[in-house]
Amino acid sequence: MRRVASPSPASARRRTRYDMGQAPEDPVAGISEHGEAVVVRLAGELDLYTAPAVRSALLESVERQPARLVVDLADVTFIDSTTLGALVEARSRLASREAFILAAPGLETRRALEVSGLHRHFEVRETLEDALQI
Repeated sequence: MRRVASPSPASARRRTRYDMGQAPEDPVAGISEHGEAVVVRLAGELDLYTAPAVRSALLESVERQPARLVVDLADVTFIDSTTLGALVEARSRLASREAFILAAPGLETRRALEVSGLHRHFEVRETLEDALQI
């Protein structure tokens, strides 16, 4: 007998929402400047469907050549490898990789960073305020 794992509640919720023909919500909650830093605030479920908007916002922010690019993850409820790839790409395009900072990741986001090993490659701060004080 072949066993099939049941989907996690988050993936079932995403599949249901997309199957119903609803477009994903805009994952970019805002882009603002704080001194020499550009802050990209992300929110909701960041997955295959929302990654293009995230990637676009990040790359547009990189083009500004900020002294720091802070990605505020406080309102992110889910992140997948597609969006993690967009974060890696944005960081690689900055003149200084140390200028790329992730702020306030929640438990699910932190877990994705740790499982992927990216927590060792990104500067991660507990709060947006901490990220802006660097």
